[in-house]
Amino acid sequence: MEHLGSFGSFESTDRFVDRHVGPNADDVATMLAAVGAPSLDALMDEAIPAAIRRPEPFELQPALSEAGLAARAGELASMNQPPRSFIGMGYHGTVTPAVIQRNILENPGWYTQYTPYQAEISQGRLEALLNYQTMIADLTGLPLANASLLDEGTAAAEAMTMAYNVAKGKRPVFLVAEDCHPQTLAVIATRAQPIGVVVRSFSPDEMEIDETVFGVLVSNPSTRGVVRDFTALSERAHEAGAMVVMVADPLSLALVKSPGEMGADVAVGSTQRFGVPMGYGGPHAAYFATHEAHKRRIPGRLIGQSRDSRGKRALRMALQTREQHIRRDRATSNICTSQVLLAVMASMYGVYHGADGLRAIAGRVKRMADALAAALRAGGVNVVEAERFDTVAVVAEGASRDAILRRAAESCIALRELDAVHLSVTLDEAVTGEDLVKVLGVFGVASSVVIEDTGDGRFSGSLDRQSAFMENSVFSLYRSEHELLRYIKRLEARDLSLTTSMIPLGSCTMKLNAAAEMLPISLPGFAHVHPFVPRDSVPGYHQLIGELEGMLAELTGLPAVSLQPNAGSQGEYAGLLAIRRYHDQNGDTHRNICLIPASAHGTNPASAVMAGMKVKVVDCDKHGNVSLDDLVKKAEECGPDLAALMITYPSTHGVFEAKIVEICELIHRHGGQVYMDGANMNAMVGLCRPGDFGADVLHLNLHKTFCIPHGGGGPGVGPIAAGEHLRPFLPGHTVVAGDHGDEGAVAAAPWGSAGILPISWSYIRMMGAAGLRYATEVAILNANYLATRLADHYPLLYKGKSGRVAHEFILDIRPFQKTAGISVFDVAKRLMDYGFHAPTVSFPVGGTMMIEPTESESLAELDRFCEALISIRAEIAEIEAGRWDPEDNPLKRAPHTAGEVGGDSWDRPYGREVAAWPDARQREHKYWPSVSRIDDAWGDRNLVCTCTPIENYVEA
Repeated sequence: MEHLGSFGSFESTDRFVDRHVGPNADDVATMLAAVGAPSLDALMDEAIPAAIRRPEPFELQPALSEAGLAARAGELASMNQPPRSFIGMGYHGTVTPAVIQRNILENPGWYTQYTPYQAEISQGRLEALLNYQTMIADLTGLPLANASLLDEGTAAAEAMTMAYNVAKGKRPVFLVAEDCHPQTLAVIATRAQPIGVVVRSFSPDEMEIDETVFGVLVSNPSTRGVVRDFTALSERAHEAGAMVVMVADPLSLALVKSPGEMGADVAVGSTQRFGVPMGYGGPHAAYFATHEAHKRRIPGRLIGQSRDSRGKRALRMALQTREQHIRRDRATSNICTSQVLLAVMASMYGVYHGADGLRAIAGRVKRMADALAAALRAGGVNVVEAERFDTVAVVAEGASRDAILRRAAESCIALRELDAVHLSVTLDEAVTGEDLVKVLGVFGVASSVVIEDTGDGRFSGSLDRQSAFMENSVFSLYRSEHELLRYIKRLEARDLSLTTSMIPLGSCTMKLNAAAEMLPISLPGFAHVHPFVPRDSVPGYHQLIGELEGMLAELTGLPAVSLQPNAGSQGEYAGLLAIRRYHDQNGDTHRNICLIPASAHGTNPASAVMAGMKVKVVDCDKHGNVSLDDLVKKAEECGPDLAALMITYPSTHGVFEAKIVEICELIHRHGGQVYMDGANMNAMVGLCRPGDFGADVLHLNLHKTFCIPHGGGGPGVGPIAAGEHLRPFLPGHTVVAGDHGDEGAVAAAPWGSAGILPISWSYIRMMGAAGLRYATEVAILNANYLATRLADHYPLLYKGKSGRVAHEFILDIRPFQKTAGISVFDVAKRLMDYGFHAPTVSFPVGGTMMIEPTESESLAELDRFCEALISIRAEIAEIEAGRWDPEDNPLKRAPHTAGEVGGDSWDRPYGREVAAWPDARQREHKYWPSVSRIDDAWGDRNLVCTCTPIENYVEA
């Protein structure tokens, strides 16, 4: 037997790093020769300042093979044995139709799409989101709904902020009903404090409004399960000049009078129970609906209808000037990441079931709740009498309560303890008759008590919904699985995703989202877990969470990690709040100025304002670096009021600041803290650690650097890592105690979007320390290779001190506006004809393209992209030489659809071949945009953000 130990010397041939990194060894050698570097180490020495390089290896567990990872993930998932949840509180069991789970949630054609800024190649998900907006507008009775927010708590906080802005800050008080979900109230309290809003609670039956109140928040059903008609309350609030925000369960709205009909100005909630697994708290798509009068204040993204250059109906993101990348500190919202993938799932759930299906599901839930209440009552249990949808509350105290909770634990059932004398049971779509029998047993009700289904599933009196909803034909056409499958695939074909080609977006890191990383999220032990079940029932989750936090701490050099922020923008906010709270505890309440370089990520200024800080911009020099002279000047001007510096590193200009250590030391000398935006962490993982060279806190985009897919614009995860001195100021949670900070929550769930944390955990576990380092080196090599190949054709805007770029770089397209009348947008649209998504356009510098290839793209794909851009440069030369019409050429007319090219007539001064097949390889495989160039301005002038009748879909 002793000889068996020798087999341990054989290494697995299944090295995940070889699957994740696109170029092979020969390709790396070819690219190194092209950029003039003798080795990867030499290139890193040139690209990265020596002062921040970490010579010691990182301490991570040995890399797992894909098979080993699958086995370990399965072990952790199986360790989770949560009780059957009847907790409610906005999180519910649901039945995800298999056709939706397999073809959307688990389909890279949907989950690897980017945010639909390039609308011509995003028509599929834009239509799915328009369906979502239509469904929400119909259910809520409010005409304008956005394309999702992060969770119910942040949606409610956004509603408060919008109401505050509508009141122009002249009224400070926001009234909140005390029977809203506690996690929602906690997020509101966190958001209110930095901007000076005073939150006061009230009983829904007793509300006093004076001239100081700008808004009122109520919940229907309440956290105790009570359904009310808030029409009279809305009238009183409006008479006092206050807006009404209603948190509403969307499934209940199939039966209950809508918020709009009750007079609400805003309705918010979560669509999780529309087929989206609980995932221990997320990700889930929150909704936000309001009146059209607030269209320029509505947070998040808004999908609107427009038309393309041929008059055909086309969809796009409307009113984009509200976004923080454009308005920066004057943005109306900091919700950079929507929850698009989950909104698409919820919308398809609505399409699949339709209005009558939702009524049937909601009616069954209500009938079961009424039947349970009747059976409990018949069994001698003291049931709280109220209008209910899905929740039954009972009086239970003393020894009786103890016995109920003991039997619940023995039966693996989780009830909710409302307070010292009440328990509640919340039912959902997945509940069976057998579940009800078990619940009755927990309450000591004899099995001889009959559970009778005698109700009609309707509400009495004014609560009963009389208005129709979801009457558009999209909600009735696709009821069979075959029809829904074909509809999903038809929409998928209209979008360009990573399944089509590389998406070279600077600052967005569209790298491989490996199937091996994605598989664990569908394991029941991870997917079907309520976030508020007892912690000891899900040890596998906490093993994974602890390992992930430890790995992120090691990679950043910052020991305190919070996984709660569920988007990069929320991570920025949480990090700045930690800095603000740190200063306050030290008695430095006057420290409220945040210095932000012009090269910073676009979300930074809005985050600073949300955290209650004032923004002062620091100039950059001609090389794209922070101007140290200007930084010194601005820091001295701030004096004792300096709170923080927010710096993106490497900068959004695509270079490593050579003086980053000096910059951090300068801020610390002035008593400030350094917040580092980790959007560009893909240039540092395994090579250097922000905590080692001066950062006090940074956020990480797990949906960038650590492989959670972008999902068409969400989900994302934006955890923060901080120094030990900031640990007490990380986000906490009011419902679940755990390894949190001591301060207010920034997301509704304790660990944010925990359901997708297995993706990043899997990536790091399979790569190991050496694999992560190699991936970063190849990411920098790929960027320098592209920059080298393209430098002879396009001006390169910025380089580092040694002439190298980081993991991304900026091409300057502005000169061609003068020489040929060609804008950066023309180049972006023309790239679609070559089968590519455009790089990041006009950010951070107008008229430029920021390109990031990532480490996952092969040399063949890099070359294909280079050849497309070089070919486009040759096309620009045709215009410059006068051989092509400056207003009627392939760039101005791009993109070209199959309908145009295949039509009977062709009136262009260039051929169809030039239009549609500029690269001969496209004859073998061609991606076709489904619409031609979209008229953005027309769409904003004629704003329509819900579905129109089917006859309007035809080409004009």
